[in-house]
Parts: sequence; C-alpha cells; structure tokens
Amino acid sequence: MIGIVVVSHSRALADAVVELATQMTADDGPTVAVAAGADGGLGTDATAVAEALVEAASPDGVLVLMDLGSAVMSAELAIELADLGGTEVRLSPAPLVEGLVAAVVRAAGGADLATVAREAEAALTPKQSALGEPAAAAGPPGEDGPGPPEVSVTLTLVNPSGLHARPAARLATVLGRLDAEVVVAANGREADGASSLELLTLGTGQGTGITVSATGPDAQRAVDAARVLVEEGFGELDAGTG
Repeated sequence: MIGIVVVSHSRALADAVVELATQMTADDGPTVAVAAGADGGLGTDATAVAEALVEAASPDGVLVLMDLGSAVMSAELAIELADLGGTEVRLSPAPLVEGLVAAVVRAAGGADLATVAREAEAALTPKQSALGEPAAAAGPPGEDGPGPPEVSVTLTLVNPSGLHARPAARLATVLGRLDAEVVVAANGREADGASSLELLTLGTGQGTGITVSATGPDAQRAVDAARVLVEEGFGELDAGTG
C-alpha cells in the first residue's frame, strides 16, 4: 500500500484534514504522515517534510499533497534531503481536502501510486457535477469497447443518505481490493465502483436503485460484497449518518 504525506502551513489545518480523510476507511488504511507549521507557527520546513517522507515510505511509493506554493518548494527540497532508498515519490497538484479524502480511500483499496494520484487530481469532480460545471474530459475508449458484464445485480439503497461520503468510501475500498472491474449505475449515470469520487456523482439517496455490474476473476465476490453492504445499510441504519 502506498504512503501519503500532507504538507501544510498550518498544523491545525493538516490535522483536521487528516482526521476527515482517515475516518473514511477502517484502521487498515494507508500511513498518512504530516509535516505542518514551522517553529510553532505558520510555514513549512523541508527537514520536517523529509522526516514525514521517511515515515510514510513504502515499496509502493509515496504521494505528497500540499496546500500553498511554498509547501511545494519545501516538498521538492525534502525529496533531496530524505534517504528513501529508491522509493518513488510523487508530488500531487490535487486540492488538499478533496484530494486527500480521495487518495486515502483509493489507497486503502490497494490501488497503485499512479491510480491514487489520478484519483486525487480528479477530486473536484463531485463538486463540479453538483454545481453543473463540466468535468475534465475522459480519455478515448478502447477500440473493442467494454465487454458485457459477467455478473450483475440491482439493489435498493436503504441507508438514510444513500452513497454519501462514508458509504461511497466503504464500497470503493471493498471493491478496490478485489480482482474485478466494477461499474455502479444509478440515475442514468455510471461510476467506477472502486472510485469513491465517481460514486458520489451518482446522486443517490435512500430508496435509489443501483445496478452493480462486475467482470473479472472476482466478479461474483464483488457483486456479493456490494449486496451485503447495501442490505446492511453500510452500518448506518442504527447509527445515523455523517
């Protein structure tokens, strides 16, 4: 699993963002190290960033998210200072809050560094969709196009708020760990089942019907896992939503 580093001018800001993001996954999510503040005030320190990089270092790589311009410079210098033993480090232009939430969920699902980075950089998609703004255009489809799903099931969401942030994160994490390509469809839209960001764009609520379609070796496991989560209301039927 990749590691993640948050570089911020404010320790309070960084801690709050990390708390929000890590609540989206269980205890087995990625390591998220923080380098924030300088000398007890606002600012960034390349030495502290280097220490955070070492803390988060993983054979699968490290993704770094930053807030303001000088955080980028500190992160770039930190890569030179840190002894990472060849660990790949990627500095992300993603928005800090949305990007970190997206990255933590996708990393918890076992995605590689490139996939997690793309997910973080697309983190404004749900907000753009809600505001009616165009999202970035998708790449061209493959020549053969998608094949027919091997397994498919239609389910009705019973939890109070449908696929809001936490249920979307739970579903994406579970599906991301399986060897299957999963598409979730609702309200005339489709989403990658392993992407919490895309799931949020479906605009679902309690009583919404969703269709989960899967291909690949774990297709049946993916559909079964989705069914269990939906039927159990993502654990929210007694606990309320958040």
